[in-house]
Amino acid sequence: MSSVPPPIPATDAERRLHPWSWLFVLIMQLRQYLLPLAALLVFGQRGDRDPLWAQLIPLIVIACLVLASVLQYLSYRYRIGEDGITIRSGVFARNRREIPFARIHNVVVDQNPLHRLFGVAELRLESAGGNRPEAEMRVLRMDEALALEQRVRHRGPVMVNPVADGDPGTPPPLPETDTRHVLLRMSSIEVIKLGMLSNRGWVMVAAALGALVQVVPRDRMDTFVEYGGREAFGYANGLQPGITGMLVIAAVLLLAGWVALRVLSVLLALLRYYGFELSEQQRRLTVSTGLLSKVRSSVALRRIQAWTLSETTLQRWAGRRQLSVDSAASQGNDEQQQRGLRELAPLAAPADCDALVQHLLPTVQWPPALWHPVALRGSWRLCVTSLWLTPLLAAGLTWRWGGMGLLVLAWLPVALWTARLQMARIGWHLDDRYVALRGGWWRRWWRWAELDKLQALRLSRSPLDRLLGTSSVWLDTAGARGDVALCLRYLPQAQAAEVLEQLGRALARRQLRW
Repeated sequence: MSSVPPPIPATDAERRLHPWSWLFVLIMQLRQYLLPLAALLVFGQRGDRDPLWAQLIPLIVIACLVLASVLQYLSYRYRIGEDGITIRSGVFARNRREIPFARIHNVVVDQNPLHRLFGVAELRLESAGGNRPEAEMRVLRMDEALALEQRVRHRGPVMVNPVADGDPGTPPPLPETDTRHVLLRMSSIEVIKLGMLSNRGWVMVAAALGALVQVVPRDRMDTFVEYGGREAFGYANGLQPGITGMLVIAAVLLLAGWVALRVLSVLLALLRYYGFELSEQQRRLTVSTGLLSKVRSSVALRRIQAWTLSETTLQRWAGRRQLSVDSAASQGNDEQQQRGLRELAPLAAPADCDALVQHLLPTVQWPPALWHPVALRGSWRLCVTSLWLTPLLAAGLTWRWGGMGLLVLAWLPVALWTARLQMARIGWHLDDRYVALRGGWWRRWWRWAELDKLQALRLSRSPLDRLLGTSSVWLDTAGARGDVALCLRYLPQAQAAEVLEQLGRALARRQLRW
């Protein structure tokens, strides 16, 4: 995918999508109905006893999808104006959408292998909030998609100078230039490391099992499992390997499964992150990535609401971390929507992640010089489920199998020990620029947001908080939906009230920037 966009086109009349747009819409719809159609074709036939209309149902469904795709192409119009884009769509119910460029927070240009074959791309325009993009244009010529992306970059609003907003301590924004700077590139070796250090293979295995359960009838699946298990155990008994041999076979099978999952994880990482490049132009970040499907996603730096650093245990042993962001753009449940600009550094050295943060947030001191810890005396609250569930499980196992069931109680000290380690990792930092928190033990994370991005504050107390005299301060931003909530947990009640008042004063004298 080319990284240099063409010149910005002038304002013109209404346009259609690419002539082959209906084909890509049809393919998308067929993907949604692929499993039901396959199940109907494979398992729904009963031979010559089926009436003719029943055998023609799949063909009728496909014909209806083709007709709907063609009508959608014929009814879709768009017009690129000076300040926004106008979209008309709908066959029976006509819709008109006016999307100002200033309201577009994220632009995603997606190219799968079929797109590349036809020289086209899918374009998604996302704004703050909502579960769907403002516009999904399937499909445009590649030069038109890149031209529209450039138009959004040039027609977006100018950064508001915080000095004019009553915050004299904030320096003016950095000047915008047309120079494109590459901030991070991932080599093939780094992408392979990312696959080795992740568990993405489990996702594919779980998805495959879920598809089998949905497609294959229950009776046939039970027959296959029963017959296969009987054959496998019969073959193993025929070998007569003994206990030692059985343990060796089990170990080999486990090792082979682990290697297969790692290989699958590496393949998935190569497909998604091959050629990963993070660049900056006019204070707008752009990520280009993908081996077969090329994805180009861009977002203005001012739209980033929250930042997250994380590292798993394997990544920590390898000296690597991940840097991701939450932006004020729609984040639906659809996989394609989640492939927008979220990961600034899928895998990088801690020093490189810190340097990237310092470059993008020059007014923020990262990492903080001081982390405020929380009290360890209430660490048992992190394993309260284990504290009541483990004795019940031990009682049930003891009633069923005798004294051996008491061995389950050995989990209690382990749970208390891990809870104490997790509580010891919790910390927070607050100054006149940003608020940050950290946590995690097995998987460590750091999360922060600038005070200018905070929208609302909330003080909450659970029954355990009232028992232990603590409170939690929740922070809300536009579009921050990461895995970890922006919440200062387990603070003493007086300290939580003081933090809430301090943040309230800061928000009252600052203008929201999102």
